[in-house]
Amino acid sequence: MIIAVDGPVAAGKGTLARRLAAALRCAYLDTGSIYRAVAAKVLVAGGDPEDPAPAVAAARALTSIDLQRDDLRLETVSQAASKVAAIPAVRSALLDFQRRFAATPPDGLEGAVLDGRDIGTVVCPDADVKFFLTASVEARALRRHKELLERGQQSIYARVLQDLRERDARDSGRATAPLRAAADAVRLDTSTMDADRAFEVAMAEIARRGLGPARGRREGFQDS
Repeated sequence: MIIAVDGPVAAGKGTLARRLAAALRCAYLDTGSIYRAVAAKVLVAGGDPEDPAPAVAAARALTSIDLQRDDLRLETVSQAASKVAAIPAVRSALLDFQRRFAATPPDGLEGAVLDGRDIGTVVCPDADVKFFLTASVEARALRRHKELLERGQQSIYARVLQDLRERDARDSGRATAPLRAAADAVRLDTSTMDADRAFEVAMAEIARRGLGPARGRREGFQDS
């Protein structure tokens, strides 16, 4: 079983994907961490995340250990990740990694839940279930602003709002694998929907398709 969870930043897809994976006993992959790892490697080396050469080199040299870096959640890395993700050769270099994970989940698990921007459209177009989460940019900016403050990072709401608008434009406007909902995706607007309700709706859809019972745990919104 493969479940795709797509959407823009701070829509709640990370929380939903993790809860689905735990409930269904599936492997979980935050594909955004792959791009953040590439971006972090470029930044640490003093490179420009919009320069294809160092970004592609970092993508081709990526290992599973890189996904465990402790700087992946820094806002500078998140912004750089959106830039490296817009480079077609980077996306191509990382596509096989994601597809292998979905086809052969680790630890002997029989299913995989992947969240990102193009899982249902490009990485796993034949996924058993596809979800596309969205929310107003104001609601997402407020979530991200609170998240940054909780991590002890400095944050100004107006700047976060502007950054999200710019990131949405990059993600939706890139030539390769732009952010968009698959035609057969189940859309969830989480502007006023909490994490528990999103989980209930998603599990009901999975159960409707006969893909298994659900067991989840309560937690608040977080995202990749």
